Amino acid sequence: MLKNSLQIVVLFLLVGCSATKAKFEDYSFKTKKDKDSYTQSYNKALKLWDIPYSEEDIKTSYGTAHVVIAGPKNGKDLVLLHGMDASSTMWYPNIKVLAKNHRVYAIDFLMEPNKSTLTAKPLSIEEIAIWYNEIFKHYKLKDFDIVAASRGGWIATLLATQKSNSIDKIVLLSPAQTFKFIDKIGKTSSALMLKLFPNEKKFGKTLSAFSTHPEKISPIYKRQFYLANKYAKSNSSMLKMHPFSDKELESIQNPVLVLIGDHDIINGKESAERAQKYLANSKIKIIKDAGHFLSIDQSKIVNDAMIDFLK
Repeated sequence: MLKNSLQIVVLFLLVGCSATKAKFEDYSFKTKKDKDSYTQSYNKALKLWDIPYSEEDIKTSYGTAHVVIAGPKNGKDLVLLHGMDASSTMWYPNIKVLAKNHRVYAIDFLMEPNKSTLTAKPLSIEEIAIWYNEIFKHYKLKDFDIVAASRGGWIATLLATQKSNSIDKIVLLSPAQTFKFIDKIGKTSSALMLKLFPNEKKFGKTLSAFSTHPEKISPIYKRQFYLANKYAKSNSSMLKMHPFSDKELESIQNPVLVLIGDHDIINGKESAERAQKYLANSKIKIIKDAGHFLSIDQSKIVNDAMIDFLK
């Protein structure tokens, strides 16, 4: 019963209300006006990085990958994978520290509202791995690190389970559905209602559910994140994000740092315990006074932990 209820809630949360497909063909947005409005907000939020960066579009087998690049060219390569309904702009509280000694490649996920554009049907799990590996090959990334949040953490774990990968260290910031299904499913109801009936009031409740300090979130970034929820077509790809098996987790030999907020509604004690048990070379740390958005809630503590681990 609990499992069925979980699947129903996640289905509504991610699929939402279906709409008739318009002439404007874009996987993430319903209309060109919606996409243009969101893109303007994205551009403003990206300026919050407050460091030199460049943006590149790469043609792949499944569409255009948008990558934001920063940091010294001779620094160790570092890939950033954002969370659901976020984008590469979400790293604004962390990027200065991460890009100090790393060459950073922040990748917009193809099936999310951002600047990457999907030209094919929704990708399978296998195709998601292929897509990221095409980007890694394009930039000739080898022995690189990954920092990944929420759904991005699930993707990073997927990539690490691939037999042929060039990943070195991995930082997982409250990875969604990686070690177990959503911990406190009832508390995600605000996000469900936001998907079904988007408005500013419901958005505020969602932020309060996922963050212990929503007041720390930049109003500029809040606006972009709200538009992602308002305009973008939610997709069902998270329904395919089942927790990894014991065997899959045990296959990961990379050094892994798992950071989880003590008030996280996605991951709880059981997630931390399972990560500790099955990831052979892992370090688990609970961040106090932090929710699912721990990279914003406690940015300094999280930044210090990441940099110390990546040294």
